[in-house]
Amino acid sequence: MPQARNANEQLVIDFFATLSTGDLARVRTFFDDDTTWAPMVKDVPGAGEHKGAAIVDEFLGPVRGLFKAGDPKVHVDNLVSSDNFVMCETRGIGTLADGRPYENLYAWAIQIEGGRIKRIREYFDSHYVMQLFGAGQ
Repeated sequence: MPQARNANEQLVIDFFATLSTGDLARVRTFFDDDTTWAPMVKDVPGAGEHKGAAIVDEFLGPVRGLFKAGDPKVHVDNLVSSDNFVMCETRGIGTLADGRPYENLYAWAIQIEGGRIKRIREYFDSHYVMQLFGAGQ
């Protein structure tokens, strides 16, 4: 895992470490009511912009429910920032509830304001996800 060079990078590292625990109540503390999270895909379950409490309640909760308890884990591989903007590459690794393995690559664009996450744009291999869940075959 890369070392943080500033507070914004540390916040992102802490966010992914917390997300990896599956403790969604703690994950919620990184967001405000106007925070947005947008998976940058089309025609994939979960696509679209999620805002405020809906990030956890309507998006992360159901997604985490597809996995065995405590999975997936997010491993931060690369991290770079400029002012209030952090970009990173991660790997999501875990086991689905039905026992199948999961491993996907991600890129993230994260905007931070006042020590809080304000905007997340998430990029990942959507083809892999659709194949894994039996869609698009």
